[in-house]
Parts: sequence; structure tokens; C-alpha cells
Amino acid sequence: MELLKTWFKRYFSDPEVLFLTIFLLLGFAIVLTMGDMLAPVLASIVVAYLLEGLVGILERHGVPRLVAVLIVFIVFLLFVSVLLLGLLPQLSRQATQLFQQIPLMITEGQGLLMRLPQSYPGFISPEQVQEIIGVIRQEIAEFGQTVVSASLASVVGLITILIYLILMPLLVFFFLKDKRLILNWVGRFIPEDRHMADAVWMDVDRQIANYVRGKFWEIIIVWSACSVTFTLMGLQYAMLLGLLVGLSVIIPYIGAAVVTFPVLLIGWFQWGWGADFLWLCVAYFTIQVLDGNVLVPLLFSEVVNLHPIAIIVAILVFGGFWGFWGVFFAIPLATLVQAVINAWSNRQSVCRAPDSEPLVTTPIEIG
Repeated sequence: MELLKTWFKRYFSDPEVLFLTIFLLLGFAIVLTMGDMLAPVLASIVVAYLLEGLVGILERHGVPRLVAVLIVFIVFLLFVSVLLLGLLPQLSRQATQLFQQIPLMITEGQGLLMRLPQSYPGFISPEQVQEIIGVIRQEIAEFGQTVVSASLASVVGLITILIYLILMPLLVFFFLKDKRLILNWVGRFIPEDRHMADAVWMDVDRQIANYVRGKFWEIIIVWSACSVTFTLMGLQYAMLLGLLVGLSVIIPYIGAAVVTFPVLLIGWFQWGWGADFLWLCVAYFTIQVLDGNVLVPLLFSEVVNLHPIAIIVAILVFGGFWGFWGVFFAIPLATLVQAVINAWSNRQSVCRAPDSEPLVTTPIEIG
């Protein structure tokens, strides 16, 4: 007990450390307990944070803030309108066609599996094939039940989408327009002596701003490149598959591996083991290589210094807490945790430095 008391006094005796800890715990508690209710507000804050970079660029060129906000907001509305009116119907149509083709794909897949025992009798038996087919049918049945449940709840989902379409643009506009007013209001509840919090925020803001905006452009570029490539090659569901590949960059390492399966599977069902399928593989893996080795270094000027294990753990933890948004912000949130830990340890080192006595060495006389 005394050891725990000493540890607590050592690390939490500083008011700045205590304030930052309480502030972070309160923020996580609000997200976990009221995340669903405040989802439009939180999503609007994210969008406003993304657009703030464009507003800042216009302000640095002498444009008044209100005019800059109006320009960026109108461009944002046009972008959303293009997505909803231009791309969403096409994506919905391709998704419907894909679901209609799933039974045919399953039948062809079963035929392929039934031929495996004849081609490789030493590796797989007919009983094993039947067991695999049974598992696939069970998974498809469960997926069908999920789709039916989602369709029954489509009315509620439609109402939610309408609320987002009405509330979010208004919230984004006011977050941009009244940014300084909101920050000043929040600052009234924050202690004036907050050097540690400011240092953490400067470090995190630099990395998160670079990461989120870079990730947004990476999604758009990869989505466009894949969609154009798949369309030129004549691949079915090109726009839908391009979107899946674009969204896969949100999840490092795992996303690219998972999305490869549907792309190659649909290509195989369409062309078989032919030259077209080979060219699809070459084009797809070329895009993946260019994304990882050319696009990412260009977009992300600040390197997020996180170990791959830390990234995967952050994706699992924050994704389990907050779904899609948790997965999207897993790396920024992990960066925040890392910045807090680094600032905390540096603060303790500085605080202990004056109390430490220099090491005095006494020469030893020999002989």
C-alpha cells in the first residue's frame, strides 16, 4: 500500500499531470457512454477539423475568415452532393448486382471444390469437401439473416441518414465560423498554467492533422486509381471494388490483405485462369506497391513513430470501443497516448533533475 501511495504521489502530485489525466479520462468516458448520441456532433468536429486546413490556407493568402469559411463550406457541400447524387446510386446498383450474383458464384465454387478430391486425392477427401461446403452454407445463411434484419431496420437507418444530412452541414459551418469563440469558451474551464497540455496538443495536432488529411487524400486517390483501372480492364463492379480498396487503407496491414480476396475472387469468377486475370493481379498489386512506397511518403510528411504491434493493438482496442470511427482514428489516438506518456515522463525527469545530486568520484591512489 505504501508503494502504491508513493507511486501516486510521485506521478500525480503535479497539478498539470492531474488535469491532463482527468481531461483525457473524461473525454474517453464521454465517447464511450454517449458516443452514439453525440455521433453527429463528433463527426462534424472531425469534418470541420479536416476543412480547417483549407480555411487556414485561404486566410494566409489574405482572405477574411468568414469569406474563407463560406468558400470552403460551399466546396464541401458540392463534394457531398457529387457523392450522394453521382456515385452513391452507381455503388448501390453494383452492390445489388453483386448480391444477385452470389448464388451463382457459390454454385461455381461448390463445383470447383467437388473436383478437388479427383485432382488431389492425397491431400483432400470428399468428406472434407462436404464439411467445407456445409460451413460455407451456414455462414451464408447467417449472413442472409443479417441482411434481412438490416432491411427491416432500413426505415430507422433512413431517418438517421436524414438527420445526419441536415444536422452535420449546420454543425460543420458553425464549428468553422465560430472556431475562436468556441475555443475561448472552452479555455475558460481550463487552468491557465497548462504548459504540458499545450505541448501535448502541439505534438498531437501536428501528427493528427498530417495523418487524417493525408489518409483522406489517400482514400480518394487509391479509390479513383482502382476504379479507373478496373473499369478500363472491364472488371465487374469496378466502382464498388475501387471503393473497398480505397477504404482498406484506413486499416494498416490488415485492410490491404482482406480486400485482396474479393477483388481477385470476382476477377477469377469473371475470367478464370486467363491472361485477363493475370493482368488484373499485376495492376492491382502495382497500385498497392505504389501506394505503400510512393503515395504514402508523399502524403505523410510526419512519420507516425509507432511499432506495428502498437498499431494493430490500437485498431483492435479503439475499433472495439467506437466501431468505424475508432478504427479510423486508431493511429491518431495511439499517437495521443504516446505523446501523453512521453510528456509525462519528460515532465517527471525535469522535476526530479534539481533534486538529484551530481555523482562525485574520488580518485583512488595506488601504491
